[in-house]
Amino acid sequence: MHGAVRHGPAEPGVLVDTPRPTARTGGVVGILAFAGIVAAITQTLVVPLIAELPKILGTSSSNASWVITATLLAAAVATPVAGRLGDMFGKRRMLLVSLTPLVAGSVVCALSSSVVPMIVGRGLQGLGMGVVPLGISLLRDVVPAEKLGSSIAIMSASMGVGGALGLPFAAAIAENSSWRVLFWVVAALSLAVGALIRFLVPRDAESRASQGFDVLGAIGLGIALVCLLLGVSKGADWGWGSGTTLGLLAAAVVVLLAWGRWELRVEDPLVDLRVTARPQILLTNAASVLIGFSMYAQSLVVPQLFQLPEGTGYGLGQSMLAMGLWMAPSGLMMMVMSPVGAKLSAARGPKVTLATGALIISLGYGLAVPVIDGGSTWSLLAVTLVCNTGVGFAYGAMPALIMGAVPQSETASANSFNTLMRSIGSSLAAAVIGVVMAQMTTDFGGHALTTAGGFRAAMLIGCGVALAAAFLAALIPVRAPANKDPLATEPSAPEAATAQA
Repeated sequence: MHGAVRHGPAEPGVLVDTPRPTARTGGVVGILAFAGIVAAITQTLVVPLIAELPKILGTSSSNASWVITATLLAAAVATPVAGRLGDMFGKRRMLLVSLTPLVAGSVVCALSSSVVPMIVGRGLQGLGMGVVPLGISLLRDVVPAEKLGSSIAIMSASMGVGGALGLPFAAAIAENSSWRVLFWVVAALSLAVGALIRFLVPRDAESRASQGFDVLGAIGLGIALVCLLLGVSKGADWGWGSGTTLGLLAAAVVVLLAWGRWELRVEDPLVDLRVTARPQILLTNAASVLIGFSMYAQSLVVPQLFQLPEGTGYGLGQSMLAMGLWMAPSGLMMMVMSPVGAKLSAARGPKVTLATGALIISLGYGLAVPVIDGGSTWSLLAVTLVCNTGVGFAYGAMPALIMGAVPQSETASANSFNTLMRSIGSSLAAAVIGVVMAQMTTDFGGHALTTAGGFRAAMLIGCGVALAAAFLAALIPVRAPANKDPLATEPSAPEAATAQA
């Protein structure tokens, strides 16, 4: 029997039944999950090199930090654009297009000997980060309805797996071989992903290429995001009260307001703000910012606790490679628990799964607070396992909530915007947790190190933010669909009337 998904080919809010594929799709899900893993590895690739980058590139630490910032900014700008183009020209096609700068950027980085080409290469890699939301969106077109929830959970978990495996993988290569090998390996993996998608992944639903692309909207959103993320990520270096930081943040607000006005007036907007304003999507995106924050906060704290000297009384004195190996199981936990989250979504709805995931994250942070003083590698491992179990639940639920509230013709755009919200949350976490840990320091052998109290404060902040995410998730108004499709949610009558107006 054919499953059914509810979507509207033209008007958001006007939902109709459409047949879904019934072919075996395990291989397709595996390929798309592999693409997500490669994208996640790319993001964590330079972490083991951070301390060595100034020497490798012959530059200052401040200039070398742009190697990380460039990827963040490029990904933020490219992700919503890739999503919109995926809805217009096909998600599979845009997946292949997104892999092109990923390969090119990896090659440029591998051949770099100075900071400028390395920044350019990392920026190109960032342009390929739309792979994950495009892959999740493509699942709606090529996976049978009865397997869609579990497939989304697996694809979402791939980000955690890639991030967790990428750290020891990169550390092992950096310690035992040339750092250039890291980028050659990623280039080869990206080419392999492209070949698999090209020959084994079926084409998705009909595109909307006849509609126009909102160039001005893309430029405006790009400028606003660059100003916002640049101000947030560099505020600690430049000073939070500096004219540059405040000017960038103010410019972000002004440009976002102007961009919103434009998007409401243009016929084919980059982001349909009227659809985005639906309570289900709005609250899911708001919760996504908080989930992104709480997910990233512990990834800033735990690696430092693993690597700080034992003489501090709370550090565990592990090497970079050992730290990566201790943290790797937490990423695998996301993959192991993804079917559990999918079953919970099928039984109770993705809203419950999102709230449950947020509560589990908060529990992980709560467990971390008492073990900071006198903890062990095993206790920190337990903290990361609990936190990433919650992240796995939440990451599988958010795309399901988003796709259940938008027509199929806007799936990639809506998913990409949700991914952007998580990225903004991660950037805010880096800024807030960075300030906390920088302010609460002690002198240790002539070096300023974060105190145990600073780490506890960071964990408590993460716990509070996760609880706030659970509260927002509980407020998401989702109506149970009649056809049992875990992604299909009926809009309320006022919303449908507004959409048809």
